[in-house]
Amino acid sequence: MREVVYFLSDAHLGSDTEQMEKIKEKRLLDLLNQIKEDGEYLYILGDLFEFWFEYENVMPKTHFGVLVKLKELTQEGVNIKYVPGNHDFWLGEFIEKEIGIKICKESVSEEHQGKRIFIIHGDGLAKKDTGYRILKKILRNRTNIRLYRLLPPDLGIPLAKRVASMSRSYTSKKEKYLQDYADFARGKIDEGYDAVIMGHTHYPIIQDLGKGIYLNVGDWIENFTYGKLKQGNFLLEKFT
Repeated sequence: MREVVYFLSDAHLGSDTEQMEKIKEKRLLDLLNQIKEDGEYLYILGDLFEFWFEYENVMPKTHFGVLVKLKELTQEGVNIKYVPGNHDFWLGEFIEKEIGIKICKESVSEEHQGKRIFIIHGDGLAKKDTGYRILKKILRNRTNIRLYRLLPPDLGIPLAKRVASMSRSYTSKKEKYLQDYADFARGKIDEGYDAVIMGHTHYPIIQDLGKGIYLNVGDWIENFTYGKLKQGNFLLEKFT
């Protein structure tokens, strides 16, 4: 019986050595098989890929096995929603039309098992991240996206991966900003949410803020952690 809601973020598929990528993908496929058995919903909270950009007739060819498994889940009735992160905000029609995943905006408000939940990737929430917030607007500008598509795929995709790697080094593992994320969650809980769930920092955290839960699902690079909502309880679990 499918009744569990899953939350996953920051796998950054394509960011590591060939050996590490095989480990990451194998564990991810095992988790997706688990979700296939009892998952009603799966929320991907961004940065599943180190980089994703679709040209009109071309898409990245790596990690095809993960895409096939995600399509298998949607065909089996698992509802999958994807909240873009700072590495995969250029998601296109292929994910929605061919895989069956609903692409969401930067954040979504959902209700499951009687819980009102605010879901967001989390990039740009740190108070001193003004420079990144400006860059974010530039990168997501539609005109700039059209201009980028003028680059040949064999040039555009490797270039973007290099930039993505630099971005990950800058925006993740910023321990000094963790309080900003907890403060943001507290503000949303004060608005009436029962839980705030995000990723981006790569730090797995579950914290009871009194009136609600702050859950950061961590990453799929070092921690291999993910979130669950089961029988009305929020859980942070490590895949083994």
